[in-house]
Amino acid sequence: MDRYQRNITIALIIATFLAAIEVTVISTAMPVITRDLGGLDLISWVFAIYLLTYAVMTPIFGKLADLFGRKKIFITGATLFLIGSILCGLSQSMEQLIMFRAVQGVGAGALMPMTFTIVGDVFKYEQRAKVQAIIGSIWGVAGIFGPLVGGFFVDFFTWHWIFFINIPFGLLAMFLIGKYLEEKIEKRKRSIDFGGAITFIIGMGALLYALLSLENEQPMEAGLMYGLLTTAFAFLIIFILIQLKVNEPMVPFRLFKNRHLLIANISGVLLGAILIGLTAYLPLWVQGVLLLAATSSGLTLIPMSIGWPLGSFLCGRFLVKLGSKPISLTGVTFIALGTFALTLISSETPNYLLVIIMFFIGLGFGLSMTVFTVIVQSSVDWNNRGAAASSNAFLRTLGQTLGIAILGMALNQHIGGHTNNGTNVAPEILAVGLHSVFIILAIIAVTCVILVLSFLPKEQPDYGKSH
Repeated sequence: MDRYQRNITIALIIATFLAAIEVTVISTAMPVITRDLGGLDLISWVFAIYLLTYAVMTPIFGKLADLFGRKKIFITGATLFLIGSILCGLSQSMEQLIMFRAVQGVGAGALMPMTFTIVGDVFKYEQRAKVQAIIGSIWGVAGIFGPLVGGFFVDFFTWHWIFFINIPFGLLAMFLIGKYLEEKIEKRKRSIDFGGAITFIIGMGALLYALLSLENEQPMEAGLMYGLLTTAFAFLIIFILIQLKVNEPMVPFRLFKNRHLLIANISGVLLGAILIGLTAYLPLWVQGVLLLAATSSGLTLIPMSIGWPLGSFLCGRFLVKLGSKPISLTGVTFIALGTFALTLISSETPNYLLVIIMFFIGLGFGLSMTVFTVIVQSSVDWNNRGAAASSNAFLRTLGQTLGIAILGMALNQHIGGHTNNGTNVAPEILAVGLHSVFIILAIIAVTCVILVLSFLPKEQPDYGKSH
């Protein structure tokens, strides 16, 4: 790796770290943020809106980069991300925080596709795997340090700094890319699915608003609720019709005729919902039920980030020998057992048991997510691999978005009307609400086990040996 490549790699590592840490760093701070700003019943929106804008903008920015160049799109995304971070840190209400998180999500939607695209541009074929491994490991590092950083700032400074800390690192990444990235822009005519993006945002926005408004302290009128659900249904149907007609859709449904790909993607949606549920609500249990400090809730999430790369390593070691189905089934079974164990915990449960549970859940994610990624890459030919990979990432994020909405609805059914001016709730009431969340996570995990056991083909994908 020469100096030019090293500078670009540093910039991409920083950008990846910023986007990856944003969910985990805020999770440990959310209980404190809600005590400061109020709106405990809106906590799910803080995650959902970021994931929604991130999911929609990722394929759009990926195609815009072919038209205007990687450098311009990367700097545009980083700028939007930093503007969103500053505004989040200055938020004076939960509604403002939610709105500014949407801006952050738009920026993150540019950073991620540009990272992988720039690696392909800057490095030769034989170097890409090593660089992608380095950048991919940053997600594990972010998973470990995010909860700790969030807890540290909350306990020793203020929650505002979890957003302000992004600024110097984001500016450094922009400087390195702006100064060092060399590119020759070959403008190609690309079809951008703006119709799909608009209908998806309207449909999903209406659905999320309806779900997250159920059982709030001020319930929505029935007529408005029906109107939102009707709008959501209509626009999501239109979205599907658009996907079936356009040349370059956000979600290429034609690829799902492949059963390997179909099961991997459905599993990705389910696992995405479980992942965001654990990330968002386990810190709330540690701080709101066990009444421990924010740093302690961060420490509880770390074992998942340790088990995940270990599971990925074991998957890489035994995938060829054992096959994709046994390993993926083992992974989702670990997740199902772990989430079931969470349904049995109480305020008397020692924190070290949560640590053990989260380690095995992380091990399960490492085994299953890695296998499903390989299945997606190996189920289609070279010409369709990019579309398959981007749609898989989109659907995982969609699973997180829907998951946080459904889980937030379940939590609000128990805590609605019991908050103290929207800022706090009694530990015993919060425990009941979070137990309902953990039960839903266990049901989703068992569904994933049944799906993999019953429908994932035993044979290897058709293009498993292609390069």
